[in-house]
Amino acid sequence: MTQIKWHYDWISTESIIAQYANTPHEVVPVDTMRKTIARRLLESKQTVPHFYLVAHCRVDALLELRRQINAADVGKVSVNDLVVKAVAAALREVPEANAIWTPDATRRFSSVDIAVAVSVDGGLLTPVVRGVDRMPLSELSATVRDLADRARAGRIKQHELEGGSFSVSNLGMYGISEFSAILNPPQAGILAVGVAEKRPVVGADDTIEVATMMTVTLSADHRVLDGALAAQWLAAFVARIENPLQILL
Repeated sequence: MTQIKWHYDWISTESIIAQYANTPHEVVPVDTMRKTIARRLLESKQTVPHFYLVAHCRVDALLELRRQINAADVGKVSVNDLVVKAVAAALREVPEANAIWTPDATRRFSSVDIAVAVSVDGGLLTPVVRGVDRMPLSELSATVRDLADRARAGRIKQHELEGGSFSVSNLGMYGISEFSAILNPPQAGILAVGVAEKRPVVGADDTIEVATMMTVTLSADHRVLDGALAAQWLAAFVARIENPLQILL
């Protein structure tokens, strides 16, 4: 049997165009943002040793807390705001995870700065919210909303996209149950958040009950986080999501 080996890096742009010359298509030029995204994500997958951990969180109490906060009319809080706050609290509990890799040293931070993925026309931006661990929930919500609005309007500043050790990417609003995200170097972790949805679960007395569950996937840089450390951080995150009053402390 003849074995065919594919070497896409040997195929020129002209050769690719020729293959599809007779197939109806639209040519969409690649702008600067898309080129930057493509370059950074390719570098990330090629040079950063990713590994992944998945957890399923029960979020009935979290949703009830959000309902009570919003009913108090002190400013609208999203599920993602609570997730970001829980990420910060977990990084406080497991400070070894609040770090980045550089060739000469692992750099561990005292401030918890978290990037929040925002979908914009033609791509994705990740503005960084600084000092999330010290920020009241209402201030966090307003800050995330302001950064997202300015990112979509093209008014975000470059320094607001730099720094941080961790990212949160939430596709729950699109009904996505579970996904894995690519690390945003030099950050060492990114949490991919799925939809909160009703699922059957086994209760304490081994009976089947219905609960609202949310699946999260941690992508981690193995140079910074070993498996046990990443598992410790994810457990700390899940504990806060399932006991959400801890998020407010």
